[in-house]
This record gives sequence, structure tokens and C-alpha cells, in this order.
Amino acid sequence: MRRYGKHTDEDDIRQRPNRKGTRPRTHIRPAHEDAAEGMVLTVDRGRLTCLVEDRTVLAMKARELGRKAAVVGDRVALVGDLSGKKDTLARIVRIESRSSVLRRTADDDDPFERVVVANADQLAIVTALADPEPRPRLIDRCLVAAFDGGLTPLLVMTKSDLAPPDKLLDLYGDLQIPYVVTSREELESGDAARVVQEHLDGKVTAFVGHSGVGKTTLVNALVPEDLRRTTGHVNAVTGRGRHTTTSALALPLAGDGGWVVDTPGVRSFGLAHIDPSRVIHAFPDLEPGTENCPRACSHDEPDCALDAWVADGHADPARLYSLRRLLATRERTEGD
Repeated sequence: MRRYGKHTDEDDIRQRPNRKGTRPRTHIRPAHEDAAEGMVLTVDRGRLTCLVEDRTVLAMKARELGRKAAVVGDRVALVGDLSGKKDTLARIVRIESRSSVLRRTADDDDPFERVVVANADQLAIVTALADPEPRPRLIDRCLVAAFDGGLTPLLVMTKSDLAPPDKLLDLYGDLQIPYVVTSREELESGDAARVVQEHLDGKVTAFVGHSGVGKTTLVNALVPEDLRRTTGHVNAVTGRGRHTTTSALALPLAGDGGWVVDTPGVRSFGLAHIDPSRVIHAFPDLEPGTENCPRACSHDEPDCALDAWVADGHADPARLYSLRRLLATRERTEGD
């Protein structure tokens, strides 16, 4: 039997032939220090459209990233063919750290967390004042997700020609959330876009809202004409909108002002991924009232200090009801 010393020549080592003709596996991964920087614009069946400098590049995720998925808004590093020409494919080899993340689940019983968009600065919550009717509970849920994910909320109310905004403004006025009120006429003329854009310049803004509220119509008024998306209408029988946006898409604002991310219309916004103790942070009008709560208060028990806080006129009773409704839903989920 032949034995080898510490300083053997590589030619003396017997190697087992590789039947597949490929290189042996190694745990050493390349650093890809020369990879180009890009931003994910949209994801479609495993293919990611990325902006690299001034061109769009189609890419796929490298196997070495494992289960880690890139989403719209992610800053990524790419190698391979970055020309952006037809039938070319680059490879995403690194996903950079995220400054914020908007997450949701399908409902409160769904343990699977979906990342909607990464690195957005703010969340524009779009709601119609009528046709379809506003859904304050959905707005509250979006606020919870925004505060939890590090996004600043912006409330956009559409169709003010059909109903006044007073009721919603009264409900959210104490939250000091910036808001915009628009009408259908303003949407069609472009006046609404000019007012909304004042809140968007220089930022990445994700738009969210249930179907039929005019979200995509507003986004179309904000972006160049050649990038506009298909819009739908509200069903006269169900009072619900028809889904016309099927995937999230990042679009540049007209000029050099920032980005908007149009997301598919939602009919539910699950919060299964959020710790119930953090839900109160989405209610800054109620949060100061918890200072006198008993230790580990669930905010839905006889000794909760929020009842006295609301009774003294510091917050609207409807806000406390909304908070407790969310907390009750989360508690039922955890108890299943």
C-alpha cells in the first residue's frame, strides 16, 4: 500500500473519474465582486425583470441562494449577459440587505408569509369613498403592516365626487397620517396625479388597495404613457372590483422623481406574521393610553386602561373597536 507524505505532488494523487464530466462540488462560493447592481422591477414565474443602469435585464435566481427569494424592490447583484437583448438571461447571485419590507398573509390562519415589496419608503393606502364602499378594517390592517415593516403610510381617498371624505378623515385625523382626496374628474384630467406626486417625489412608494378603488388608474396617471397598465371596473352586482393587476410592478415616476410599485388588488390582508404585541404601534392615538395598563395586558380585558383613555376623549371609540377586533383575530389564530 502506497503512503503519501505531507508534501506530495498533485500528480501522485489518484482521482476517481467523474462520470458526468462535470467539476467536483465545492463549498467555496465565488464572491462575485464584479457583479453589476440592479433593482427588481417585477417577478413572473421564476424570471425577474431587473433594472441595470438604464436597461432592463431578464434574470433568474442563482441556485446558491437557496430558498431566499428576490421580490420587487430588492437591490440585487447580477452576473452573466447583462445586455438586455432578446433571449438573454442573467443570474442574480446576491440579494442585498433590505431597509424595509411589506409583508402579508392570505388570511390570519395562513402561516405562509408573503413579501409584497422590499425597500419601499412609504405605503400609499388607496381607498374609494364610494363604489366600492370604504373598508376601515382593511385600512387598519395595512397601517399595521406599514408600521411593522418600516414604511411611512399615506392615505389616498378616491371618488370624492360620490361621497364626502369627512367620515374617514374624522376616523384617521388624529393619526397625523398625510392624506390626499381626489375625484374621478381629477383622475381623468391629471390633477389628482399632480397632487399625489408631491408626496412621492424622491421616494419608492408601494400602492395597495382592494379592487375597484382606482389604484391602477392613479398609478397610470403618475407614470409615462408607454408604461401604463390595464384597468377594470366595479361589478354592479357585487360592488367589488375586478382584478386587472396580477403581479407587483415597479414603475418610474414621470421625470426623475422616484418610483411607484403597483400591487394586485387585495380582498384580505392577513397579519399572521405579526406579533400581536406590536399591533398597538399602528394606533398612535391609542398607544399613550396603554401606560396605565396592567402588566402583559391584552388590551381586551376588564382592567385595560384604554377604556378610560377613550372615555376621556383622547381617541375615537371606533379606533379602540378596530384595535380589539384585530387583536381578537390574532388571538384566535394563535389558539388554533
